[in-house]
Amino acid sequence: MTEKTLSKSILPLLSALVATTPLAIDLYLPAFVAISSYFNTDMAQVQLSLSSYLAGYAIGMMLFGPLIDQKGRRLFALFGLLGFGLCSFLLTVTQSIDTFIVLRFAQAFFGSAVTVVVPGIIRYMYQENTAKGMSYVSMIMMLAPLLAPSIGSVLMITWHWHAIFYALTIYASVLFVLAYFYLREVPIHPSKIKGLALFFSNYRIVLTNKKARFDIVISMLASFAFFCFLTKVSAIYMAHFKVSETLFGVLFAFNVLALMLGNFINTRLVPKFGSRKMLNIGLAISFIAVTCLILVSVFTHNVYLVAAFIAPLMMSLGIMATNADALILINFKKKSGTATAVIGTLRFGSGAFAGPILAFIPLPPSIGFAVAMAMAVSGILICQLKQLKFGH
Repeated sequence: MTEKTLSKSILPLLSALVATTPLAIDLYLPAFVAISSYFNTDMAQVQLSLSSYLAGYAIGMMLFGPLIDQKGRRLFALFGLLGFGLCSFLLTVTQSIDTFIVLRFAQAFFGSAVTVVVPGIIRYMYQENTAKGMSYVSMIMMLAPLLAPSIGSVLMITWHWHAIFYALTIYASVLFVLAYFYLREVPIHPSKIKGLALFFSNYRIVLTNKKARFDIVISMLASFAFFCFLTKVSAIYMAHFKVSETLFGVLFAFNVLALMLGNFINTRLVPKFGSRKMLNIGLAISFIAVTCLILVSVFTHNVYLVAAFIAPLMMSLGIMATNADALILINFKKKSGTATAVIGTLRFGSGAFAGPILAFIPLPPSIGFAVAMAMAVSGILICQLKQLKFGH
């Protein structure tokens, strides 16, 4: 089987593996109120379960990244799916919000082992066109957050919020079978260094690479902006604008479609322009969109205008994050797992701070969200200017 044929046949499976995390997050977003009522606690505690998920994911990435460079990817994908499925089931039987939060941490920890294997496989298959391959996977994978809130709402209405985690259990089980039969190993370059020294060595190689450092920060800031959206989207649409659960699903889907469009545009244009120029295009779009979002949030109270300007902002985040990740991975042929771990740890680690930072911005939800996004976009601009200055 040729490498080209392999890439076409395995892309849906890789996309499904990466989708475990967005599904685990987005499926239960419409259930926040129901979960809060079930455990007789406030919304802040339920939102903490999202932060604990992001923290567990970041810590898992740190552990599994160097290990897959050393041992290979297939074994860790299967191990992660098994643990993710078990935690998903346990979440259906817990009777305590504290246990719920801990299990979400564990679910994310195992889920990180599933997703950390994917970028290295894409980097092997696509080489210098890594951004194109990652855009394809991201575009297919984005069907998960596109459909997830609506599916979550249907599951919750037809039965109970527990059905969401039963669905995740089934999803992980099916993927385990598919990965067992179809996921192939790609070449690895194991180091002679063992134990803790392996982790320190791998992370030192990645973190001290001058060509990648600003792109790593860009990836982190783009992810922070995206998790600001995930953290605040319920408050903006449902609490602030008082839309129904059905309309929330529609508006959320509209914003995620824009994110998919950004990845689709990237697959068409990145071979022609390159990842650096595409990152600049995404940055320009984000500046226009966030400026308009601030203006409509301050001077109007129109949910459709707010959603309309969140959409191009999401599109630009898709373009910037994908190309930043590709630029990072291209620098690390032998340490792609560790590089992915650094990307994931910083991205999801920064995402864990989205909730607390937004909570401390004393503004209405849509305005506070827009300000946080403007801060992230400004940081990306500074990093791009630094890249230009140092000639990387």
